[in-house]
Amino acid sequence: MRERRASRAARRDREFEAFVAGAAGRLLHTATLLTAEAPDGNPRARRLLTLSLAHTYAGWDRLRGEDPYDHTRQYLATRFARGAWHHHGALGRSRPHPASPLAPLPPQERLILVLRLFEGVAEEQTAALLGLSTDRVRAVCHRATTTLLHRARGPATPVTAARAVPS
Repeated sequence: MRERRASRAARRDREFEAFVAGAAGRLLHTATLLTAEAPDGNPRARRLLTLSLAHTYAGWDRLRGEDPYDHTRQYLATRFARGAWHHHGALGRSRPHPASPLAPLPPQERLILVLRLFEGVAEEQTAALLGLSTDRVRAVCHRATTTLLHRARGPATPVTAARAVPS
């Protein structure tokens, strides 16, 4: 009995290690985009990823054919959303890094933009995950992309009317 349990635990550990080896880089990048930290200095993103992977490992046997990447990403997103919701008033310790491309966006817009555009999650799935309507997800994603595009272009130069020179 103990041998079978030990063999099952060893197989579980090998499967999980293989999953982490293949998915951790992309999940860390996702977490870094969510927290808007610098890629080389991202303690909040690493903590978020560690919590998500620990949650996935704890429920590894219950996944039964479910994609562990999706499961981990969902937990990562909900954990970030919950943390942003509770700390939104006190973002002093969680200010985005100025060099981050998503720094000008508030947490909800970053979350929706990362899920929709970086991770490729459908609007319906994003809406269900966050408890929002599909129209709301679409509107927030549009507003976030507009903010980033206008920021990338820089301020518009004012157009001045040409004056007729008296002759």
